Amino acid sequence: MTLRLVVLGSGAAVPSPERSLTSVAMRYEGDVYLFDCGEGAQRQMMKCGISYAKVKAIFLSHLHGDHIFGIPGLVYTLRISERVDPLLIFGPPGTKKRVAELVGADVDFLKVEDISAGWAHDIGGAEIGAFETSHKPGSLGYVFEEEKGLRFDKEKCESLGMKGRVFKTIQEKGEVTIKGRTVKIADVTYMKEGKKIVFSGDTEYSKSLVKAAAGADVLFHEATFMEDMRAKAGEDKHSTVKDAAKAAKEAKVKKLILYHIGNRYKDMAAFEAEGKGIFRDLEAARDRMEILV
Repeated sequence: MTLRLVVLGSGAAVPSPERSLTSVAMRYEGDVYLFDCGEGAQRQMMKCGISYAKVKAIFLSHLHGDHIFGIPGLVYTLRISERVDPLLIFGPPGTKKRVAELVGADVDFLKVEDISAGWAHDIGGAEIGAFETSHKPGSLGYVFEEEKGLRFDKEKCESLGMKGRVFKTIQEKGEVTIKGRTVKIADVTYMKEGKKIVFSGDTEYSKSLVKAAAGADVLFHEATFMEDMRAKAGEDKHSTVKDAAKAAKEAKVKKLILYHIGNRYKDMAAFEAEGKGIFRDLEAARDRMEILV
């Protein structure tokens, strides 16, 4: 099944005409999961054809305003829509208190939980786990990882004339007879690795992130600054483009998306070029950008 990832907001600190604030939507098995929820996230969902009513959970990296100020508007809209199903919000210590300050404590469908590194949430066929980052005390990144599973080899199945209920039978019994021939499930299946997507949140270069991101299909890594602002990046515990590229290379990810981009940077060709000397397959995020995995 194709995994749809949409950058709702790619900017840092304050919105600009070009960039909304940080949020990435992931559509998986019909549900929507948000990683951070910057100001205007629900409007961006509308523009991108993502149903805010399908949002199952929000995962917060930390509690700075540019990562959470989209929550009140979304919750207000869901209240007007008479939401019944739970909306889960997970984030570092203090999340429950901060969300209550933003939306009140009387929202029946809202379920908020403070979490820490090592926590994981089962979403059926996949898991979303939290890992430690280096920005503020308790700040988190997140890993979405599908379970490994058997997949049918389409060409082999077609060559044997497998159709309809035959697939259910071979899954239940481990083998099936087709035209007098016994076909075992191992003959027509292969083990497929699950998809892995990683979201850094705000962080400086972090060994814990490199470990968590190992082998990921896509790594969303903040790149607030270029090397011209290296000192400022270190002071604020943010990453430069080169920091993100270094992490992607060491983690051996397949694709790097740079996000949480400072508004001072307008030339994305130059922005990307700083990292491509270290890691080639990278791209600067833009609002409403889609990645299919």
